[in-house]
Amino acid sequence: MKYFYDLACTVGTYVLFPGNRINNKQTINQARGINKSINDRFDLTLECIRMYYKNETSPLHEVIKRYDDFFALFSDFKGYCEFFLLQDLVNDDYTKVDFFLPFEGFVSNPIPRDLEEYTMYMRNNIDFIKKRNQRIDAYNQYLL
Repeated sequence: MKYFYDLACTVGTYVLFPGNRINNKQTINQARGINKSINDRFDLTLECIRMYYKNETSPLHEVIKRYDDFFALFSDFKGYCEFFLLQDLVNDDYTKVDFFLPFEGFVSNPIPRDLEEYTMYMRNNIDFIKKRNQRIDAYNQYLL
């Protein structure tokens, strides 16, 4: 558990979202943290962002839509993923999110149901964080 905690405190676990409240409504980060269909899972949040760019509704559609100006900066889902170095959480053509757990739509509880699912969730989460940290490091080396 300490290993995961230490890894979760690295830059690979962070993505910036706008922090300004619009019309005194929740920010994206607030909404994703308390939405029972998302439960603060980043893979599910990324799916909502993918759906936003396709003009599809999702549990976070309303809050993401409030920040149109922010998401317009990236033009499309591919641009968003490339800017934030999220390539290791999507397929090669940016049409599908690689979920930490099997995804059955936003109808099932996003919390792992048992030890097997929890282990899968942790393993996939750790794998993504490690790959993203490596990608960030490579990008930083490129800039130097």
